[in-house]
Amino acid sequence: MPGLVIHVLDLLTALLQASIVVVSFARGYSRRYLTINLYLAASTIVLFLRYYILSRHGLLSEEYIYFYYYSDALLTIGLYFTLIGLYATVFEEMKAAQYLRVFTILLLIGTAAFSSAVVQQSGPRLITRYVVEMSQNLYFVGVILTYILWGAVLKLRETRTRVIQLVLSLGVYFSAFAGNYALRNLYPQLHFVWEFVPPTLGCLLPLSWAYAFWHIPEDARIAPSRLAVVPR
Repeated sequence: MPGLVIHVLDLLTALLQASIVVVSFARGYSRRYLTINLYLAASTIVLFLRYYILSRHGLLSEEYIYFYYYSDALLTIGLYFTLIGLYATVFEEMKAAQYLRVFTILLLIGTAAFSSAVVQQSGPRLITRYVVEMSQNLYFVGVILTYILWGAVLKLRETRTRVIQLVLSLGVYFSAFAGNYALRNLYPQLHFVWEFVPPTLGCLLPLSWAYAFWHIPEDARIAPSRLAVVPR
């Protein structure tokens, strides 16, 4: 039964992600939200590949375990660049996109180096452990960067409803995943609970983004006063 629930969540996630990409192309949003579309397309392909490998080799096979962790790390990096794409959208009028790319690439390299150092100090270096450590650290970095971006949204009085929806959804997603990693390290005996968290969160993020692309017009605006009170 747990496996069936996870498969259903993965299928819903894949369908939601694919629908967002289709709607984005159909309505001409693909270029504006390029990083989001690339991430969703890659994530959809990975979900189907995981199911294919799982059905052929089994849950505990080396093939499935290695593919799962490596693909998860690559998708985490992809989501990281999706966040950077949202930074570029928010700061597009300030012509700061190039500086943001350089900064975030350096931050990504620094996170990867830090993860490598942690793995080396904690015992024999295993590639799988490094991948897990890097993914975990990227989620925590993502939390910080997302809330910095939210602060910029408030400070710059960003009013585009869809952009606000995308940023808030990503902030909740990064926060929930970072909390999941922290709680999993504190209470590893509850592994039967933690195995449901990633597929559940993985379904909720595209659900929120689907609402942003399906129901929120591109020119929709929300008054800054409804977001927060920002002193002048």
